[in-house]
Amino acid sequence: MTLGKILVVDDDALECKSLTEFLRLEGYQTTGALSGTEALELLRHNTYNVVLTDVSMPEISGFDLLKDVVANHPSTAVILITGYGQIEGAVQAIKSGAHDYISKPLVDEGVKLSIERVLEQQRLRTENEELKQRLDARNGFGPLLGRDHQMQRIYDLIEVVADAKATVLISGESGTGKTLIARTIHAKSSRRDKPFVEVNCGSLPETLLETELFGHTRGSFTGAYSDKTGRFEQSDKGTIFLDEISVASPALQVKLLRVLQDHIFEKVGGSKPIKVDVRVIVATNQDLKEQIETGAFREDLYYRLHVISLHVPPLRERVGDIRPLAEHFMNRFRVENGKDILGITDDALRAMQHYGWPGNVRELEHCIERAVILTKGKYITLDELPLPTEAVEKSMEADVMLPLKQALAAPEKDIISRTLKKVNWSRRKAADILQINRSTLFKKMRKYGLEDKSSHAEGLER
Repeated sequence: MTLGKILVVDDDALECKSLTEFLRLEGYQTTGALSGTEALELLRHNTYNVVLTDVSMPEISGFDLLKDVVANHPSTAVILITGYGQIEGAVQAIKSGAHDYISKPLVDEGVKLSIERVLEQQRLRTENEELKQRLDARNGFGPLLGRDHQMQRIYDLIEVVADAKATVLISGESGTGKTLIARTIHAKSSRRDKPFVEVNCGSLPETLLETELFGHTRGSFTGAYSDKTGRFEQSDKGTIFLDEISVASPALQVKLLRVLQDHIFEKVGGSKPIKVDVRVIVATNQDLKEQIETGAFREDLYYRLHVISLHVPPLRERVGDIRPLAEHFMNRFRVENGKDILGITDDALRAMQHYGWPGNVRELEHCIERAVILTKGKYITLDELPLPTEAVEKSMEADVMLPLKQALAAPEKDIISRTLKKVNWSRRKAADILQINRSTLFKKMRKYGLEDKSSHAEGLER
């Protein structure tokens, strides 16, 4: 089993063959091309995970090849091999769609690390797309997006309770997606073709909330010039969603309790009972048990509402969902705004993952919308995100964490360099002290750029 398909492009036949053979020995399926023209022909008939291309080539340069791959082969990543003085152009190429660049002279470990990093990014992107497709296939779960185990439990519970008649209580901080969950429950129920009526109890004055829910009769109060149908009556045979239920007054709580028990109510100012068949879903960002202790919320109403309970965790407790959510919002807003954006940079994603998101998913959504509008390039960068300095600093600290092999490279180079200096750059003596053979020592010296410094001592060793 190969680790991936790599196309190596370099007009230097020796360099191309060397890279191709090295990557093949590392487990990759590799193909070499000696020109940009040959590479384009191979790309037309084959699919590659990565194109590793030299920048300086006649006729079709690495930059030209990059443009073609970005335009015609979006699933293929491009890594540029740059020479001295080309770094600035390579950085610009990153903004144009290249996934990475490495500088000459090439070091085997550096090439291998770059490819591994790019393939890991592709794997995560593919995993996110597959997850999105699975969620979309679950008939309405697509917009919820979340691979965190807590969200998976919520999806499973929605499947179970969607068609029940019991009241559902959804708790969680503001912005976590409680309304979306209520809509999903309705969409997956047998009431899906009937009305879904939403009432934000916190947005209405106490004096208007009762008449909004139950309606009123003509002349029942000043300004009641005609009969009004309430939201419960409008949602008959369907679902009513009461958000911020904790603000309901004691009198309204009594009336809500009767509706939940008997499915009967009277309009404000009226005496005729109205019977409805309605599924009730409520949501709160407050702790109702604490409100019961203070006397602000009726205990009997709480237990009527608490038949089925769903708690939506805040975004800071499911960091793994930030990336798929951010990419989902990016895809939506780039279409809405006609922007040609390919993705979000790694440093921007890291910063988002180190931010607490007090406004939860809603705040993330607004953040990505702003970034999409402000972004001029192909990728959303850290500069376009309105994140606090603390989150950016934490992400930068996390970025310095290295794999063990890479972290040990610097001290290894220092030990070898100091040993060579101590023995006047004699490879034989240094190898004896370090207890490695001279061939291994020479490879490490070449890896760390130490071989030139020993050239003056080579004659003495011979």
